[in-house]
Amino acid sequence: MSGQVTIVTGRKNRGGSVLSVVAWVVGVLFVLPVLWMLLTSFHSEENAAKNPPDIAAPLTLDGYRAFFDTGPWPSIANSLTASILSTALVILLAFPAAYALSIRPVKKWTDVLFFFLSTKMLPVVAGLLPIYLFAQSVGFLDNIWLLIILYTSMNLPIAVWMLRSFLSEVPVEILEAASVDGANLPRTLRSVVAPIVTPGIASAALICFIFSWNELLFARVLTGTVAETAPVFLTGFVTSQGLFLAKVCAASLVVSLPVLIAGFAAQDKLVQGLSLGAVK
Repeated sequence: MSGQVTIVTGRKNRGGSVLSVVAWVVGVLFVLPVLWMLLTSFHSEENAAKNPPDIAAPLTLDGYRAFFDTGPWPSIANSLTASILSTALVILLAFPAAYALSIRPVKKWTDVLFFFLSTKMLPVVAGLLPIYLFAQSVGFLDNIWLLIILYTSMNLPIAVWMLRSFLSEVPVEILEAASVDGANLPRTLRSVVAPIVTPGIASAALICFIFSWNELLFARVLTGTVAETAPVFLTGFVTSQGLFLAKVCAASLVVSLPVLIAGFAAQDKLVQGLSLGAVK
């Protein structure tokens, strides 16, 4: 009997070791391009354009100087404004909607969820022309508030689906106790439900922030010089003349920093949130 237990334990240990190796390999494959971009950003344009690349080439900050000399701060500020405000609006709208679809389900709640999901089935480019014509008719082109509205509508279905899975894990007994104590619905959502699903809210907010920050198509077509975002600003570094690889790598790393910082700051909440919303 003990021999069988030893064999089973050995198989489990070998299986865990194999999975660990696979996880490390996948992690390295994901990180390697980022490390390569980081190294390229510290090379001169001539060395960055060499084929095969020269890893031991002298390091320089010319790419970062060229990026900051172009004045990226207005575009970065526009991206921060659109991403933060749209994410806040998404959470404020998605939280009560997810509550109504999980803890206190409305009639035909499955149809409502399918409707939210169906809004993501239309290709973004298919709605670009009508949105452009509407924004042009009302004088809303090159306006940061147009992007905020669009990003809110684009990310709202995702947030509702995510928060619903988190809220479905909240024990009904806690809500009943709050009701007995005389708490109304707004206070229940604010003081009882929200603290329980804070990791889920943080993970949904982070996903929405990343999607808003990385969005390019709408920002490229609907903005100009006033409401230009950071991804649109990056496209200006790709030209048909001259070398630009090192400068593009430097600019991409700087523009990615807000997302990386938000991800590292919320990684604990993100893991807890994903675990909270996991399917049993």
